[in-house]
Amino acid sequence: MKFKVMICIKQVPSSTEIKIDPATNTLIREGAENIINPFDVYAIEEGVRIKERLAGTTDIEIETVVVTMGPPQSEKILREAISLGADKAVLLSDRAFAGSDTLATSRVLSAAAKKLGDVKIILCGKQTMDGDTGQVGPEIGQLLNMPFVGYISEIQLIALDRILLKQLKEKKYDIIETELPAVLSVLKEINSPRIPGLKNMMKAKAAPIEKWGINDLQINPAQAGLDGSATRVIKIFKHEIKNDTKVIENNLKAQVDEICKELFSYGKT
Repeated sequence: MKFKVMICIKQVPSSTEIKIDPATNTLIREGAENIINPFDVYAIEEGVRIKERLAGTTDIEIETVVVTMGPPQSEKILREAISLGADKAVLLSDRAFAGSDTLATSRVLSAAAKKLGDVKIILCGKQTMDGDTGQVGPEIGQLLNMPFVGYISEIQLIALDRILLKQLKEKKYDIIETELPAVLSVLKEINSPRIPGLKNMMKAKAAPIEKWGINDLQINPAQAGLDGSATRVIKIFKHEIKNDTKVIENNLKAQVDEICKELFSYGKT
């Protein structure tokens, strides 16, 4: 028996210059330069810290497993996660996963957790920079029938069967205790990610990356990808900000009248 900490990460574009598939209105990730979603780096660090905190307090083996769903080049961010201290990594990659929304993605990640077995904690960053929804964590919790706690700024106490958390609530904090297994999403305030050491960098370079497809996870194809998505993106476009300037010259009353005229006509054209 093991105590596994599963850390969900995602690759996101390293810049705002992204390409959109005009047929599906989804991001074209193949061939793009990607990085670990910045919020997920804090989840990786917290997963490593959980292992360090529990080490020596139990005879049960503690293992951190980083999981991502994406195309083959996502292996790069998995190796980076290992260099940050994770024990192993799994790549969920299959053409059947392409175009998944948050629900379909959560189904795939939930199936991965079941296949891993002995998962006691699932960690996520609070949201991704490309989708920005923050939905995957709570959806995984629902699918696996695990409690979900989000916006965590501190893990105050942890044992093999329960955890005590500090949760940000707008202008205050709540202290929440929950049983394990559980799904948690963390804020960047929770820690300061470490810099990879040479030993872990060498380990990451040589580490085997497990690759699981739809058959490995025993998922119905109708529950993944575009077919398994509950939402559809109708249109994606880049918002253009126009900085039009108009100088109004006249006496004060005439200037006010002209400004009011402009304001009342705004949006009518």
